[in-house]
Amino acid sequence: MDFFTFGPIAAILDGAYRFVTALSTTVEPVAGTAAGLVAVVILTMLVRALLIPVGRSQVRAEFTRRRLAPKLAELQKKHGKDRETLTRKTMELYQTEKASPFAGFLPLLLQIPVISLVYALFTHTQIAGHANALLAEQVIGAPLGTSFVGLAGAVGSVWPSILVYLVVLVLIAAVTTVSRRVLALPQPAGAMPNGLVKALSFLPYVTVVFAAFVPLAAAVYILTSTAWTVAERFTLRRMLDPERGARSRPAIG
Repeated sequence: MDFFTFGPIAAILDGAYRFVTALSTTVEPVAGTAAGLVAVVILTMLVRALLIPVGRSQVRAEFTRRRLAPKLAELQKKHGKDRETLTRKTMELYQTEKASPFAGFLPLLLQIPVISLVYALFTHTQIAGHANALLAEQVIGAPLGTSFVGLAGAVGSVWPSILVYLVVLVLIAAVTTVSRRVLALPQPAGAMPNGLVKALSFLPYVTVVFAAFVPLAAAVYILTSTAWTVAERFTLRRMLDPERGARSRPAIG
């Protein structure tokens, strides 16, 4: 059974379809044949704008984890052989500090339904019983409803439309690299093994592989959302950094 044919979900998908098509129609006089792509970019930015309060919470959680890292490392050293005690002590520490070890995952979890809708919008030929006109949207001949892998395996010439996919994938990789190099918070000594830190730092590149298998529209959503994350995180960290605030306050006496 197709999950998106279930009544309430189909209604939500149909609402998203009408919203994106309305956006596409609105920007068409300016964007021309790229109206569908521009509509996806606008949709992404609207979603991320709504999630700014969640982004603030995420940045605050990052600073909290950095502040608690030495205490967590000490608990690991003291109770590392007793997993039950270590888990209990760790949760007690977070409760005392009024923090959550899962706070940073909330923005990602909240975006999963949205990217699922975008994926469905550009893969279903029928939405709520009517034809899906979004599948006809193209950018330089690149269908928004086809993935990079799907187009690369197509019979016949795929040039120059496949260049659009390549540009999107390269941009996702570039933005991910900026994120790794500019936004990575320094880890206190002993907070995490160096090998694990390096391995986790490359994890975001999995997004590039994922983007190659989803429709171009979903890949554009990923690119726009990733770029927004970099800009938002950089700005909020400067605004909310408690050490920066302490340095800016004049000394008393």
